[in-house]
Amino acid sequence: MVTHARPAGPPRLTAAEFDVLYRRLVSRAAWAQGDRGALNALTPARVLAAAREVRTGRTVTLAAPVETSSGPDNPEPARHRMSRRPEEPAPGGLGFAMDSFAMNVHGDADSHIDALCHVIYDGTLHGGVAASTVTPGGAMALSIEAARDGIVGRGVLLDIPRLRGVAWLEPGDHVTADDLTAAETAQHVRVSEGDLLFVRVGHRRRRAELGAWHAADARAGLHPSALEFLADRRVAVLGGDGNNDTAPSSTEGIDFPVHVLAVHAMGLHLLDYLQFEDLAPICAAEGRWSFLCVIAPLRLPDATGSPVNPIAVL
Repeated sequence: MVTHARPAGPPRLTAAEFDVLYRRLVSRAAWAQGDRGALNALTPARVLAAAREVRTGRTVTLAAPVETSSGPDNPEPARHRMSRRPEEPAPGGLGFAMDSFAMNVHGDADSHIDALCHVIYDGTLHGGVAASTVTPGGAMALSIEAARDGIVGRGVLLDIPRLRGVAWLEPGDHVTADDLTAAETAQHVRVSEGDLLFVRVGHRRRRAELGAWHAADARAGLHPSALEFLADRRVAVLGGDGNNDTAPSSTEGIDFPVHVLAVHAMGLHLLDYLQFEDLAPICAAEGRWSFLCVIAPLRLPDATGSPVNPIAVL
């Protein structure tokens, strides 16, 4: 594997600069209020238009398999237990194989979606909802139930390693608004209002080829200033093959600035740790980077997120 020097990145934001950016994005996302936040952009007309993206009927998953083995980025793996096996005696010769799962939804390995109640900032949730609405029994507001009818729209994949001519972005590298605009140009696609935007940094490919690492401390992601691009285009959802946030953080005093800006300020449901290694080669071969996308979170009442398996329909 040829190593590539990390390009000079955008400057680290001071706390004051982040505050200015945060307030600007709150004002620009005033349309994305209520339980659904930016999902308000997914009008029936836009869903119908997205359905016209289907040309071949081919379906592709954007999720990684749920992992049950521990690793440096997965110290609390999902637990899969067989509760009944076929060889166990059953009356009348009829038996059932049965199992159960338990998992940490918001880890650094499994594909998941963040609800709008997931991020608490300055004592509130998105839209100024009191953080006290998240109780020991669950989230009483802004839970993943807001997406109970599914999230269906036009998906757009912007492939930043492809743009830069590398296999993946190294941990600590940033995706900027200029990267997103340049990827649009290179891929002959434009992100539009109500789109489900997916940004590939190559996290999954790096992990597959080099092995897992402590992603909580080092990962590629978006620079907070790139959220201006999302505000310009009024996207409905943001998803990435990493955590969407860079580590170490690019912002003084805030560990997850993109989560704060996307979820708290802009009302965007975030999808973390997806995988685009199945989809990206197909998009490149077909010369098209937009598709119908269907996201169906589990119906988990009062939950802060859900495991998720988004499906691209080409």
